[in-house]
Order: sequence, then C-alpha cells, then structure tokens
Amino acid sequence: MRQDEPSPEKGLTIRLFGGMAIHDALGTSLLPRSRKTRAIVALLTLIAPKAMPRAQLIALLWGQRGNEQARASLRQAVHELLSTLGLWRRILVAERHSLSIDLREVAVDGLAAIAPSAPKTELLMLFRDGFLEDLRGLDPSFDYWLSRERYRLTRIACAAGEAFLREPHLRPEVIETARALLRLDPANNRGWQVLAQDFMDMGDPAAARLTCEQWREAIGLGDDQPLPPEMAALLSRIRAGGARQWGFHQPEGKNERAGIQERFTPRIGIREMRVIGPNIDPDLPAGLAEEITTALSRFRWISCVSSSSHATAAGETAEADAHWPDLDLDLILDGTIQRAGAHLRFIARLLDMRVGGAIIWANRSDHDDQDPLDLQDAVAASIVARLDPVLLMREAERAAARDLRGVSSRALVLQAVPAIYRLDRASFHAAGDMLEAALHAGPANADALAWFAYWHLFLVGQGWTGDPEAATARAGLLADAAVASDPNDARALTLAGHVRGFLLKRPMEANVLHERALSLNPNLAIAWCFSGFASSYLGNHDASLSRMRQAIELSPSDPHLFFFQAAIIMPYLLRGDYRVAAASGRKAIELNPWFSSSFKGYLSALGHLDYRDDAAVVMSRLLNLEPGFTVQAAIRRSPLSRPQDVERYAEGLRRAGLPEK
Repeated sequence: MRQDEPSPEKGLTIRLFGGMAIHDALGTSLLPRSRKTRAIVALLTLIAPKAMPRAQLIALLWGQRGNEQARASLRQAVHELLSTLGLWRRILVAERHSLSIDLREVAVDGLAAIAPSAPKTELLMLFRDGFLEDLRGLDPSFDYWLSRERYRLTRIACAAGEAFLREPHLRPEVIETARALLRLDPANNRGWQVLAQDFMDMGDPAAARLTCEQWREAIGLGDDQPLPPEMAALLSRIRAGGARQWGFHQPEGKNERAGIQERFTPRIGIREMRVIGPNIDPDLPAGLAEEITTALSRFRWISCVSSSSHATAAGETAEADAHWPDLDLDLILDGTIQRAGAHLRFIARLLDMRVGGAIIWANRSDHDDQDPLDLQDAVAASIVARLDPVLLMREAERAAARDLRGVSSRALVLQAVPAIYRLDRASFHAAGDMLEAALHAGPANADALAWFAYWHLFLVGQGWTGDPEAATARAGLLADAAVASDPNDARALTLAGHVRGFLLKRPMEANVLHERALSLNPNLAIAWCFSGFASSYLGNHDASLSRMRQAIELSPSDPHLFFFQAAIIMPYLLRGDYRVAAASGRKAIELNPWFSSSFKGYLSALGHLDYRDDAAVVMSRLLNLEPGFTVQAAIRRSPLSRPQDVERYAEGLRRAGLPEK
C-alpha cells in the first residue's frame, strides 16, 4: 500500500447533523461545493448499503428539468464527487443504472446513533444543530424526502428520549434530555413534566407554575379542557404550597381603570419623502417609502401604514395627504431628499401624533448616487436600524408612565427593558418582577419569554444571584419557550440565541438562531452584535469583529451602544490587539459604568499591556461591582470554546493582579 493511500486506520467521517461535513482523519475537508452533489452523498449514506437507481436520484434532485439535461447534471455531480473525494473515491460505487456508498471505512454521525448497540439519546442530542438544514430548497421532491427522513429519525429520537426519562439517571442528564426532547417535540408531555417536576424539587414553585403554563400552551389546551393527569398532579402540589393561581390576563392594550383603549403596538405611517430641488428620480420617494415600510414591518412589535396603501385606500394619490389624520396613527415618519452633484442627502423625521406631532427623532444620511434599488436598500437600512431602538425606548418611557395595575403583557415588557440595560441593581430586580408579571399576563408572549431569559443572563453575568446554576437552567427554559412560541420573531430569536451561547455555552446552536434572526430582519443591530459574540466564542475573531462593527454601523447612536462597544473588547483581546481592546474597554465603561463585563475584558488587556496602575483602578471598580470575582470564576463562566482563548483571557487577568481563587 502506498503511503498516501487511504486505509481503515485513517478513516473518513460524514456529518449529517449541524451542517453537513465530510473530512478525513487529518481534518481535511472533502465536502463538495455543489449542494446537489452533497445531497447525493446524504441520500446514498442514509440508504447504505443499498444502491439508489440513477433515475430516482434524478427525480429527487432534477425533477423539473428535461431528461437529457437532468442526466447530464447527474453525471457532472458524480464527476465532482469523485474529484473531491480524491483518494477516497472508491467509497462511491457507480454502476450503470445505480449509485451506492460503501461505508465500511466511514463513520456517519446519524447512522452511528441509530445502531442497535448505541444509546438512542445520542440521536436526540444530534438534532440540537439541525438535520441537513443546509440542503433545504434544492427541489420540491428532495424537500419532501428530507421532511420524511427527518420525521423518521425524530420519532426514533423522541421514543429514545421518553424511554430514557422513565429510568433513573443523574439530574443534569435528565434535564438535558428533557430539553432536547422538547426541542424536537414541543408538545411532549413527558418532557414538560420532567422540567416542571425538577423546579418543584428545587423549591421553585413559581418556575414550575410557569413551566406548566407553557406546557398548557404547547399542547394547545384551553382553560375549559381537562388537564393531563401529570399536570393536574403538579398543579395540586403548587396550590397546596400556597403558590399564586393563574388567571391574570388582561386584553391587549385595554386600561380598565381609565376606561379607555391604549395600544402597545405603535402604528406608524410612512409618508413619501418630499423632494427639494431638481434632478431626483421621481420614482425614488415612493420606492423608498415602500422599502422603509417593508424593513420596519420586520420588527414584529411595530405596525406600519405605507404611502401607497394609504393612497389606494384614499382613492387618489394626490388627495392622500388630506386623509392622514383619519388613520388613527401614533407616529408618522416623513422627510426630505436633496441633491448636491453626485450626492444625495436624506433627512428623516419621526413625529409623535399623540403629542401634537412633535418631532421626537431625526436622522440625516448622505449617499452617493447609485443603482436606485441599492440606494433604497441602503437608505432604508440606515433609517430603520437607528429608529428601532429609539422607538423601543420611547414606547418604554410611555409605558412606564402608566399605572402598573391591569396592563398587558406587552406593556409590562416595555417597562422592563430600559431597566435591564440601565443595570441599576434595584431597578434591574424590579424589571425581573415586571417580566414575571408579564408572563402571568401572557404566558406565550415570545417577547416576555425572551427578555426574561435575557434578564437571567445579566443576573448571572453581573454576579447578582446566589444560585447561578438555577438561574442558568431557568434562562435556558425561557429561551427555548421563546423560540417555540414565535419562531419568526427576530428579536426573540437572537435574545434566546445569546442566552444559549453565553450562559449555556452552546455557540453552534446560538449561531443557528442568530442566522435565522438576521434572515428575518437584517437591520436588527443587536442580532449582528450577538452573532458576533457567538463567532468569538467559537474562535472566529475576525468574523466576530466584522459582525460587531456592522451592529455599530447600523445603529451608531443606539441607546445600548455601551453593549456593542463592550462586545468588541474580547475579539480584539483574543487576537492579541491589546491596545485596541483597552481603548474599547475605556469607551464601554464611559458609556455605562455598571456593566461588569466591560471591566473584565478591559482588565485582561491592561494585564497583557503591563499597565499596572490602570489595572489596579479598573480591578477595584470591577470588585466593587462583583465582590469576590476571581480568575477561576472567570474561567468557570467563560463561554469561549478554544482552550487557548480561555488561557489568554485568564493570563491577562492574572497579570493585572486579579486573585486566582
């Protein structure tokens, strides 16, 4: 045998879960570039050792093409696969009418978990990162096959999870299995029962009650329908212990005490910008208004009315302006467009119609003249990304001015958000009470679930809990429930993703949620920031900085800019750019002196720079915020995946003088 020839000792691995991958024992990637070629590998792997007729492969992947063209495409894919596999090309068995894969020297993640001798819970855990998600959308026939295959494997995994939970095991294993089971089957009674029972065993009936309410929502149970026996038993125990009853629910936006209707989903009218001066594309104002409306509508908590839809409703575009007062709008976004040579200036204003049309926000952006569609995208992104956080804080201030009694779940969340970011300890804990009340008012409110999970993240990160393990467990439960409640809420997805990445130390899973959030709303600045965190946890520090800079560029005046500035400390630190990391630390602390995470990366950078006097001052302030914080505590909490990154961070803290234990 030649030295470079494959052998059983070297081995080949095919990964079908968490992003498809093929690599040899040395880690060399053998994954084809074409997604359809990858799909062929997946198809053949999952039916091995059986062969698949070429005609069936064509029907699954090229069913919408003519016969000759489809055959040529298959031949090209087989050629690509053989070329990519190189010395491993012998695993592909190509017959005249069929193809198959010889797996005798190949390890496959999914197949190994299905094997009779394997613990079936392994398959359950594999589903955390998705099953061949990167191959969806190739062809309707393939998508149908993929759905059926996922359903088949899911049934095997769920049955295994339920069997595991019926037997005695260590608590961490039980909780992880129950959560994994609910990710696959959100209505699984056994999984919910285990989680609720665990909270009762830990002496937290409030969390158990919340879990039962989420359980009720997940299985679609109405108030007048009989409960599953397990849930009824748990509720009896909670009530026997004097816990508060359910039933606090207020119709959205209704203030009974004042006897008036109030909205907590602001209605915004998007008017076409007024053109000042000549030489401006006459279609630009209307196109831009539609683009802004589309971009704003991606924020689930905002309701938009565009110029074109209003003009259609009014009957005549020229008469539309006269009818704006009839639309019962809370806010109106308008502005102007001017040209100076090859440059265009856009000025946007937000008028609050509830206070007489006062201008509460304005933004100016300058752009070079370019393709009209690209120009509309750029201008809309710059307006919308800056407007969202400002509007969120504005609506929060309005909600905070109202009586807390009898308000809706959404209003309570709005009141809690500013206190979470302000990080004053007393108001922070008050925000936790508001979010708890919000969940009682609306147990399936994705915003309330996500923000409360995020609140727990700060609770642990700031060192404000005596039981970080319990707070982490509850944060994970809330994050999972937020995603299950509304998988299309970009903000809820990215908040839940950050909880999974930072607290639960599952950055790959966090990445999936962040990418989903950004696909739903590419102008959500905080999603770019959080996805940057996840990249840094995985050791991709250049990608992390790029994403975090995108967050700052999208929203440079964000009320939460301190968080973005604190975020970039760690990737700079872990790249060895200590001076830049220290400069970012100074900016973050100036913007918010109560956020302890800013001090930690900053202190490590000062330690590496050997700036002892500065380090002493920063360490004193950090220990004032988190008394007893040590190097070992930093290591224990760190979500960084790579040992060298953890060591670089810890070594900087040691050099700065932070106690080891």
